[in-house]
Amino acid sequence: MKASLDRAPRTVDHGAELIEKFERKTARVGVVGAGYVGLPLAVEKAKVGFDVVVYDRNAARVENVNDGISYIGDVSAGDLEGVVRSGKLSATGAFASLQTCDAIVICVPTPLTANRDPNLTYVRAVGAEIACVVRPGQLICLESTTYPGTTQDVLLPQISQGDLTVGQDFFLAFSPERVDPGNARYTTKNTNKVVGGVTAACTKVASAFYAQTLASVVPVSSPAVAEMTKVFENTFRAVNIALVNEMALLCDRMNLNIWEVVDAAATKPFGIMRFEPGPGVGGHCIPIDPFYLTWKARELDFHTRFIELAGEINVHMPHFTREKVARALNRRGKALRDARILAVGVAYKRDLDDYRESPALKVIDLLESDLARVEYHDPFVPEFEDLRGKRRASIALTPQALAEADCVVVLCDHSRIDWEGVVRHAPLVVDARNATRHVPGRDGKVVLL
Repeated sequence: MKASLDRAPRTVDHGAELIEKFERKTARVGVVGAGYVGLPLAVEKAKVGFDVVVYDRNAARVENVNDGISYIGDVSAGDLEGVVRSGKLSATGAFASLQTCDAIVICVPTPLTANRDPNLTYVRAVGAEIACVVRPGQLICLESTTYPGTTQDVLLPQISQGDLTVGQDFFLAFSPERVDPGNARYTTKNTNKVVGGVTAACTKVASAFYAQTLASVVPVSSPAVAEMTKVFENTFRAVNIALVNEMALLCDRMNLNIWEVVDAAATKPFGIMRFEPGPGVGGHCIPIDPFYLTWKARELDFHTRFIELAGEINVHMPHFTREKVARALNRRGKALRDARILAVGVAYKRDLDDYRESPALKVIDLLESDLARVEYHDPFVPEFEDLRGKRRASIALTPQALAEADCVVVLCDHSRIDWEGVVRHAPLVVDARNATRHVPGRDGKVVLL
C-alpha cells in the first residue's frame, strides 16, 4: 500500500505552534529598543522564564544591560541583574541576532519633525531590518505610539515583500505601550494591554504572547483601533491639561488662585477629574501624540479643531511662565535682562530623571532669549543638553545660590527638594507647580502660576 504517499502534505499551523511556545515559555523574545518601554517589557518577559534578547544601537545601553546596570527608574537593579545573571536576558547591537526570535517587539521612538508632523524614521528603519530576518513562525508587534494605520500601511508592506503571508506564516499586531514613568502603582506588569492584529489569527497569537506576562489583555478588532486607542488616551490628558491651563490664564487675569480653585473642585465626589496647570507639558506622549492624530485627520480632510486648540494652549504655557517671571521681577524694579534666574527642576515630571520634551527647557530658552542669566538645579538631572545644543550642569541648591538669585522659578516639584529652605533663602520665587503650597509664610514672596 502506498496510500500514504498520495496524501497532501500537512500544512503547518504556525499560529498554534507559536501559542504553544508562548504558553510553555520556550519562545525566544526579541525587543527592539532598550528605553523606557522596551527594557521594562524585556525584564518582565525574562522574569517569567522567556529567553530575551534586547537590541539597541546605543552601545552604552547594550553594555549596561549586559552588566546588569539599570538606567531606567522603573527597572530595579536587582531585577535586571537577576535575569542577566540567570542567562534569561542579554543585549546586542547586532540586529541579525533577532532572526532566531519567535517574537519581535518594536519599542522605538516616534518623534515629531520640526513642523510637528509624524517622524516614522525609526519605525521604517526597523521594518526594513525585520524584512531581512522575518521567517515563518514569527510574531512582530509594534508598541511605539503612532497614528492609526501605521501598522498596516507602513510596517506590513515592508515585512511582507517576500512569499510569507500575514496571519498564516507570520503574525503582525499593534499593542500600545502604556508606561507611566515613576508610577509605582501601575507598572508594565499590571496595566491592561490592548492588542490589535492585522488578522484574527494575528490578534490571537499576540494576545497569547502578552497574556503570559501581563495581568490583563484586551483584544480589539484591528491595529488601527489599538493605535487610535493610544492616541485617544493621551489626547484626553492633553485636552484636559489644556483646559486647566486655560483656566490658569483666566484666573491670572481675574487675580484668582487657580490652585485654590482646583483644590475646591476636586472635593466633588462625582463628575470631576483632577488635572493641574503647569509651565507646559512634557514627556514623550502628551506633547506629541495629539499631533499624530491631527496630522492623520488632515489627510482625511478632517480638522480636529478642539485638539489643535488644546495643543496651542499647552504650547503657550512656557511663554506665560516667562511672562510671570518678568512681571514678578518688574514689580521689584528689576528687568529680565541680566537678571540672575535659578530654575529648580528640569525633568518633565516629579521625581524622574526624564527631561524629554520638558517645558523647563523651553522656559529656560525663553528667559535667556531675554538676556537673563539662568542656572538650574535638579537632583535627578545632573546635566542635560539645552535646546541650543549646549551642555549644562546642575548647581548645588545652597542657601547662597538661592540668595544670590534675583528669582527662583520652580519648574518641577521634586519631593526631595527642601521647599521651605527655597522660600526662606530666595528673595523671590515664581512657583509654576505649587510646590511651595505647604510652606508657611510664603505670602508676598511666592508668585504662583
